[in-house]
Amino acid sequence: MKLGYVLLDGCADRPVPSLNFTTPLGAANTPHLDQIARRSKMGSVVTVGRDIAPESDIAVFNMLGYSFAEGYPGRGVVESVGAGLDFKDGDLAIRANFATAKDGFIADRRAGRDLAKEEGKELERVINDVKLGDATFEFRSTVGYRAVVVIRDSKPLSAEISNTDPAYVRTRGFGAAREVKGVEKVQRCVPLGSSRAAKRASGLVNEFLTKASAALDAAEVNAARRKEGKKAANLLLLRDAGDHLPVVTPFREKYGVKGVALVEMPAEIGIARLLRMKEVMLSDHRDLAKKAKLFNAEMAEGTVVYAHIKGPDEFGHDGDAPGKKKNIETIDEVFFGSVAEKTKGATIAVSCDHATPCVLKMHSSDAVPLLITSSRRDADCCRFTEGDAAKGSLGTLRGEDVLSVALSGR
Repeated sequence: MKLGYVLLDGCADRPVPSLNFTTPLGAANTPHLDQIARRSKMGSVVTVGRDIAPESDIAVFNMLGYSFAEGYPGRGVVESVGAGLDFKDGDLAIRANFATAKDGFIADRRAGRDLAKEEGKELERVINDVKLGDATFEFRSTVGYRAVVVIRDSKPLSAEISNTDPAYVRTRGFGAAREVKGVEKVQRCVPLGSSRAAKRASGLVNEFLTKASAALDAAEVNAARRKEGKKAANLLLLRDAGDHLPVVTPFREKYGVKGVALVEMPAEIGIARLLRMKEVMLSDHRDLAKKAKLFNAEMAEGTVVYAHIKGPDEFGHDGDAPGKKKNIETIDEVFFGSVAEKTKGATIAVSCDHATPCVLKMHSSDAVPLLITSSRRDADCCRFTEGDAAKGSLGTLRGEDVLSVALSGR
């Protein structure tokens, strides 16, 4: 069996007034996705939990069949692995956003979304020049406003500490979105337990943030950005700390087939490495034509090819429903326009890692649509939309069960 498995990042949504009270998926012109839908069974998926608005890392793990009742390593660990940083148990790895601070408040969580690669690497150099008492750290700028830091001490550190990013809270070891109302203050990191390791970790995080913020504020890159009318990347928002590597069954051992992951973002790279999937690297997540070409090329008997497509999520965070609709149409034309024809004879599964409703501007716990091609298609389901999926014969699945159902041919 060969299976192509596509997750559309944050694509699911809710009806919005600007699209005549339809969702971006419902309003979008998606002839190629709809062609696949008309030869599929459909259903809905609760990717992580009914009351959890998940981040992409834990959602992708679940959608690949790996749920963590306990022992989840934290997004910081996943992204440090994906970024190629040296991490061992007892270190503290944390996901970071370059952000904009003004008068002690968070003015922009992503520093305008326009941080160039060269700017990020120069700010990386500036931060790595900071000294952290008798501990050490390694900071890495990854893609756009995204970054990761690994802090190392003479004794093991604990990840039982709070986020400094107020948009996410820790739950069961992973991050979940929370509603942010208005402009919020920069948060301090606090221990979530009484252990020395947690107290030490939170103290080091606060020391790192204080010194890094001062270095960022004085950086030439930010002086130039201010002069050009851009937002300064003078703050780091930290979330989802981890202090250990996960214990997981390799993908091939779990499913009996080879897993291939088309990856370019640190979280997806880290997941592929931790699951020992074959990595097919892309330099630009926006190059959908290249992704489609590689996707088609990797399809073979006894292979699961997984592709994570960015784009819709960002428009959801910005509350831009027309932009999200247009982005979905581009994905349909450029990616699925190639995949729909060239993968006939294979099983295709399409879903989302989570919903990012434009009306919320954040991730939500809403169920997301799912299609799986089948000779026993659902006659009443003609389009890949939230509404058609809710009518499908697959019903509502848990994220951790989706891949097994797709591979079973049910």
